[in-house]
Amino acid sequence: MSQGCWKSRPTGPTALLCLFAAAVAGCGSDISQRADATSRGLIGVSLLTLDNPFFKVIGDTITAEAAAQQFAVSVVSAQKDPGRQANQIKDFIVQKAAAIVLSPCDSRTVVPVIREANAAGIPVFTVDIPCNEPGVRIVTQVATDNEGGGREAAAALIEALGDGGGRVAILHLKQAESCRLRVKGFRGVIDRHNAAGGSTIEIVTELESGGSKDVGFKAMEDALQAWPDLRGVFAINDPAALGARAALEKAGRADDVVIVGFDGQPEGKRAILEGRIYADPIQFPDRMGRQVVAAIVSWSRGEAVPPQLLIPTSLYRQADAEADPQLRAPANAAGPAPESEP
Repeated sequence: MSQGCWKSRPTGPTALLCLFAAAVAGCGSDISQRADATSRGLIGVSLLTLDNPFFKVIGDTITAEAAAQQFAVSVVSAQKDPGRQANQIKDFIVQKAAAIVLSPCDSRTVVPVIREANAAGIPVFTVDIPCNEPGVRIVTQVATDNEGGGREAAAALIEALGDGGGRVAILHLKQAESCRLRVKGFRGVIDRHNAAGGSTIEIVTELESGGSKDVGFKAMEDALQAWPDLRGVFAINDPAALGARAALEKAGRADDVVIVGFDGQPEGKRAILEGRIYADPIQFPDRMGRQVVAAIVSWSRGEAVPPQLLIPTSLYRQADAEADPQLRAPANAAGPAPESEP
């Protein structure tokens, strides 16, 4: 499980000296890959993907915040490939990074390479997607309160379905720990709602969405074929929710099925404004980026760091979208919204 601090690490000025020594040992001419001799060291960052604007915000924020603290940064995309991510982390170990930050593609298969970083004495931090597997040392995990967000999603769907209740589907991304937590929170609230009596909400299926529009579209088509009386959908992120909406529109069922997503990406917020998605528990990727750099700085100073830093979601409905200044410009004012995945 995560550890808030390593018992064997030095503290205070000695910790800074160790970080500087690690930086010098990993020096090179390419600032995008290695720290130069004037920096406090390299922070190596391996994110699930950079195709998704959510993760790009995390990466850009880490880069800016770390630069202000005199760290060099290398942000790379794992492209949802656990093998690729393992190789990236190995590269950071070879470069003697001062710290490694990752959002695991698969929290289970990443364990061996985290252990390699642990053995090399390099502190590991996670962002957005935790790794709660035994046998690894992680300084802290900075993430959305995903389970709490799942509870908010369930409350929104209960609100939207009203007294009628009905059958609902979950569009999942089971390889991601963050999504498993979202679904856990969602199911818990639905179970308690049903136990209280009144309208019953029946979760009839969990389908793989890939966290993407195209796979979400196909999953929604399959759900409609198997359950033609479906009334609601919980999608684990905005791309999956938007894919589901497209499938409902194609089937002429857009007005019959309520969608609750997750994330609060610009395209998702606009869909909420337009009534195509009912609500989102929204995340704050910029806060995640700032928090993980702050944790690295605190650790380097020998300060205690909590094992987990959770950032609550905020339920975002159409009324919130109508009051959102970022949505007042026309949808195409800055060109088409970027294609995104989870």
